[in-house]
Amino acid sequence: MQEFIALANSMADIAGEIIKKYYRKPFNIDKKEDNSPVTVADLEVEQALREFLAKHRPDDGIYGEEYNPIPSKSGLTWVIDPIDGTKSFMIGRPTFGTLIALCDGDTPKLGILDQPILKERWLGIDGLPTTMNGKSVQTRKCDSIDKACIGATTPMMFDKLSEYDRAYEIFECGTSNMVWGGDCYMYGLIASGFMDVAFEQNLSPYDFAALVPIITGAGGHISDWRGDPLTLKSAGKVLALGDPNLWSEISYMILKSPY
Repeated sequence: MQEFIALANSMADIAGEIIKKYYRKPFNIDKKEDNSPVTVADLEVEQALREFLAKHRPDDGIYGEEYNPIPSKSGLTWVIDPIDGTKSFMIGRPTFGTLIALCDGDTPKLGILDQPILKERWLGIDGLPTTMNGKSVQTRKCDSIDKACIGATTPMMFDKLSEYDRAYEIFECGTSNMVWGGDCYMYGLIASGFMDVAFEQNLSPYDFAALVPIITGAGGHISDWRGDPLTLKSAGKVLALGDPNLWSEISYMILKSPY
């Protein structure tokens, strides 16, 4: 695993140098087929990381946001989101991050969340404690959902009115501590004990694969809305809890109406 940790850290270093070159500077912004924005930095980071892996791990697969997947010959797949939170990056708000995961088959085994502007890097490894900048971090205790600090990136991810109403009822009305607009950074805050819950949907594997070992290794719970493990085949409904004891309360609220 030490080889893979070194490779993942090197990839995060490469990504960070490219991102800092463009941060709060003028740059080109295009639209993808789904109408979401993509910047020159997104493309340049992912291309650089693909070239790095082609040199150092040519038999591994690659699943990235901006380019076509490369099938794995080794059974290992690197999952890359060059800039998770592109809209935040575009406006100079440092809640975006680079996400890098290594999956054995469909299962995330290693994850990095790197915020290069704030110089914060979370590293999660299956079976080991999560670290931030080399020091162990731990989620915090929270005994009730009405005391929890809860986050989601945008209300628009709940694309069906019934789903948005459900999320609004549970979180916006159920707690005074609901925040919107966290991007991947809020998962780092959960791992470090500053937030309690992230509740999202319509995510792709490159949005959540790296977060699985990070949250788990910090003592939290992360799964789909039914409690099933997140893999490359998951549907993209993600629930992260700093305190796993919140699961019984929050799962009841979510699951009492089918999704």
